[in-house]
Amino acid sequence: MCVHGGLRGLALAGPGAAVLIRDVEIEGRGRVDVRVTGGRIAAVGPRLAGPADVDGRGGALLPGLHDHHIHLAALAAEASSVRVGPADVGGRDGMAAALRAGAPGEWVRATGYHESVAGALDRWALDAIVPDRPVRVQHRSGALWILNSAALRAAGLDNGGGDGCLWRKDERLRSFVPPVPLDLAGLGRRAARLGVTGFTNADPHPAAGLRQLLSVLPQRLVVMGVDAPVKLMLDDPVLPTPADLAATVAGLRPRPVAVHCVTRVQLIVTLLALQEAGPVEGDRIEHGSVIPAQTVPWLRRLGVTVVTQPHFPVERGDTYATDVHADDRPHLYRCRSLAEAGVPVAAGTDAPYGTHDPWAAMRAAVARHDGEGVTPRAALRLFLGSPRRPGRVRKLTVGAQADLCLLHVPLHEALDALSADVVRAAYVGGRPLLP
Repeated sequence: MCVHGGLRGLALAGPGAAVLIRDVEIEGRGRVDVRVTGGRIAAVGPRLAGPADVDGRGGALLPGLHDHHIHLAALAAEASSVRVGPADVGGRDGMAAALRAGAPGEWVRATGYHESVAGALDRWALDAIVPDRPVRVQHRSGALWILNSAALRAAGLDNGGGDGCLWRKDERLRSFVPPVPLDLAGLGRRAARLGVTGFTNADPHPAAGLRQLLSVLPQRLVVMGVDAPVKLMLDDPVLPTPADLAATVAGLRPRPVAVHCVTRVQLIVTLLALQEAGPVEGDRIEHGSVIPAQTVPWLRRLGVTVVTQPHFPVERGDTYATDVHADDRPHLYRCRSLAEAGVPVAAGTDAPYGTHDPWAAMRAAVARHDGEGVTPRAALRLFLGSPRRPGRVRKLTVGAQADLCLLHVPLHEALDALSADVVRAAYVGGRPLLP
């Protein structure tokens, strides 16, 4: 992977810089001033002494948004990819036109594919569409790559009989396919405009040097597998027994784990394993795609945080109506019912496999009509959790890290809009992320 850009153009104050933000609304305290020193909030109160560095003009000051589940390198690679999802192309003909664009012989990296676009794909189906250039298409789930014959030959993977479908083979593919330019600095700037001050990168098998690669981002980073928690992937065809998973978890202690659960059987195995190994603070269920009602009290007893994508039933409602078993549909991506039961819950966009805009995810979380819709205030709180304890909402109190999101408007107006248009500035440790 190649990185270009860097931090040019970002106005970053020194780590020990003192900043006085005047006249901001902090929930519960009305309009106050906030002083930041050494990257932390040093004082909160009316009419603090000293000249103002920023005039908040009565806008709300929030903890910076944290995306608790995202795939940053894959998101950056989207700029060099062709989108072939249901919302991007008009069926098989539209996908074919998108894949054929460009010079013969050049690699095409396509993302977002779902069976509703062009049916099931394999190398031969892709060959019929694009025979003259290497093509690799990623399924919307992120778990599957499909390569045509030209791509298999170019990568040295054509052993004469494969169907071109590579399930969870990202590590292997990195060694065989051309590198993709990654404008991570641009990604960081776009995220700053959304008020995002932190990411939790959720790749299951982080590439060597991933933390260094991502260090160009100005946001605060948690990289699963490098930092805590350790991500554990589960797939139904090779699902471990609860005892085996418990042994894996116990071997990782005292580090917390983040277990990928997208089916009910994966969730049951995980809960049994955590019960046997003993939960620790920071344990997480990633996605919680299917959470049967009877497991909700179990989740609460274990104290496990569910990091979910409440926007997926809105973004993918049409395909879920046909792809998901009828018994599972009432239990998809719980949000409101978890919070009401006392289960810690937070959200990640799962970008690029979902929207990268947390405000759009919030709007979708509110708009749900399946009984799991939440209030605008609750939707906002899903992205205000601590980076390492996502179910614990951060407060702007003295001593807290000064990762901040300053809005143009008071909070009640922001909650009415739930739009990135209300964001004025973002700060990490008191440093402005944009000029």
